[in-house]
Amino acid sequence: MNKSLILTGMMGAGKTTIGNLLAKALNFKFIDMDRLIEEKEKMTIKTIFERKGEVYFRNIEKKHTLNKLQDNKKVIALGGGAFINSVIRKEVLLKTLSFWIDIKPNTLIERTSKSNKRPLIDNKNLKRDIYKIYEERKDFYDLADYRINCNRLNKIQIVNKIVEIYENL
Repeated sequence: MNKSLILTGMMGAGKTTIGNLLAKALNFKFIDMDRLIEEKEKMTIKTIFERKGEVYFRNIEKKHTLNKLQDNKKVIALGGGAFINSVIRKEVLLKTLSFWIDIKPNTLIERTSKSNKRPLIDNKNLKRDIYKIYEERKDFYDLADYRINCNRLNKIQIVNKIVEIYENL
């Protein structure tokens, strides 16, 4: 199989960590879409949101993501909101194999509490923001080809599970 693998899910779910390990396991190139956008824009995602707004960010996210979806044999970690975009989601489902890296909101809160680089969350209302975003997005994430419940798995087990699915297709 030549398809690229797409990782979607919430900020703090571990898409970058899992993606790096998964790419190594499959001998694929890894692309973190948030990092790619930061490199192209020469500023952080949070700064893009602050200076240019969410609409601008979502437009460049769509442009760069659709471009990378043309590639084969890549592991691509989408930004947390990318899969919500119907155009991106349609292309992902048509051309790639997608995985929802699902983790319970309480773990996401723990993981994101020490970061101030997340544009859609306010650390003063972190719990409220994470639960709200999770509730808004989970039905979209659930449209991915596979849902990986990561709550009781370590990163190696998650990677092994995805590799097994990929190799058995």
